[in-house]
Amino acid sequence: MWAESSRAVLDEDRYQKILGDELRRLRRKRGWTRKHLRQRLTSDISLQTLSTYEHGTRRMSVLRLVELCLAFGECPQDLIAKVHQRATRDHLTADAWKLAGLTEPHLAPLSSWATQLLHQPDPPTHFRLNLDAVGRMAQLCGMTPDDLVAFLGEHAR
Repeated sequence: MWAESSRAVLDEDRYQKILGDELRRLRRKRGWTRKHLRQRLTSDISLQTLSTYEHGTRRMSVLRLVELCLAFGECPQDLIAKVHQRATRDHLTADAWKLAGLTEPHLAPLSSWATQLLHQPDPPTHFRLNLDAVGRMAQLCGMTPDDLVAFLGEHAR
């Protein structure tokens, strides 16, 4: 579980990047290229524009976001809620046993760390990682922090 941050600061760059990550994830999940996505849109959007949305370097209107969500068959409010949840996280709780059992080679540092944690006297079955720890672990695993968070959210709770 992620704890909601008590800070009232809106990190616009973080929101844009996470929104882009989520849009790219939705597209890839369907096996679409940007050309495939563009064919499903009602407005004429360039491939470069789609790329800048996915990289979080260009803002989009609410109507454009709704159009993209409809093309993916997603509810805009669900996507916005997911982006908000990711953008306001300050800690991650993960299951040490699940992490210790990871077999993906690039996740070996995470698996090794969880295994060492479980070999301590009275080991915790769950632990919390703050954003700095997530960033360091992501670097060791050759991932971005957001990709590691997404992976942990799907596999390690």
